[in-house]
Amino acid sequence: MTYATNEERSGVLHSDELAESGIEASNEARWYAVQVASGCEKRVKTNLEQRIQTFDVGEKILQVEIPHTPAVKIRKDGSRQHTEEKVFPGYVLVRMMMDDDTWQVVRNTSHVINFVGSEQKRGTGKGRGHVKPLPLSHTEVERIFKQTSEQEPVVKIDMATGDKIMVLSGPFKDFEGEVIEVSPERSKLKALLSIFGRDTPVELEFNQVQKQS
Repeated sequence: MTYATNEERSGVLHSDELAESGIEASNEARWYAVQVASGCEKRVKTNLEQRIQTFDVGEKILQVEIPHTPAVKIRKDGSRQHTEEKVFPGYVLVRMMMDDDTWQVVRNTSHVINFVGSEQKRGTGKGRGHVKPLPLSHTEVERIFKQTSEQEPVVKIDMATGDKIMVLSGPFKDFEGEVIEVSPERSKLKALLSIFGRDTPVELEFNQVQKQS
């Protein structure tokens, strides 16, 4: 069975190319990493999940995941926005039973570049060969998903050494200063504030300051 529509023909690899890619069919569902176009992770996930239904391969392509870890972004006004950070930008993980049919469903999804694996050299001619998809090890999969479930939120702030800030609260409210150190893991920074005419290093919480434009 071929899973390519007429509209997709121009982008589909033919059977001889499939053979050259060295795909090894497996009845065991394994996790594979799939490289996708930058910024298209969510789009690929949505499109692939639709194709799984369209081509009725839900029993062989079981999960499509974009591993995330929690993050907290400090806005310029000091408020906090809870968000997520991609663990592997540019990649989507797929748990699937690998064969020619499932390979084509994934490989011919819009914005998919290729499976991660080992490159197989061409038998004749020049140019790059084909990539043989290689499953992730059980240890690697366990580490990835343990990281996404257990990691404490990473604090992200749009501030760096040398930035000018205004203190919004606390004993130094309305003081202006310059950032000399940023500690995201502690949600704090150090800034030089002019106190009694002298530059004095002061430690402040992220939500106590606002970056000056």
